[in-house]
Amino acid sequence: MWHVVVAKVGAQIVKVQCKECGGQHRYKSPHSVPKEKRAPPSMRERAERELAPKAPVERFEKPAVAADLTKPSRTYRASEKFAVGERVDHPNFGQGVVEVSEPGKVTVFFASGRRVLVQSKEGATGGGGLQRPKPFDHSNPAGGKPVGES
Repeated sequence: MWHVVVAKVGAQIVKVQCKECGGQHRYKSPHSVPKEKRAPPSMRERAERELAPKAPVERFEKPAVAADLTKPSRTYRASEKFAVGERVDHPNFGQGVVEVSEPGKVTVFFASGRRVLVQSKEGATGGGGLQRPKPFDHSNPAGGKPVGES
């Protein structure tokens, strides 16, 4: 015997430790009959499983908001603001319907799924572009020569 019993359940040995390598493993009785190995499913069983009727799966649900068909579809630009129900043409995702509009972001339902896109934080539609910062006065606050000159 090259193993030491580590755990028993009732009178049955379940775990042993090897004296040679020190590793622990499940106990395999030399007197028991080995369990049959599970055979792979036959071709017929696989075909029956594949042909069994399955419930239809809808890839993506429908948009939560109906599209406003009275207005034309607008091309998506991050500098513009969009309203709920508007149709948006995106260069990668195609045409979609705006479901949620928040300051700075908009959730749009496309055929490929929902996407959160950037939009203007401004209140007005359009505009909202970047502005040039005010020039910085580099002169000495005490009214002397500009900083860096001697």
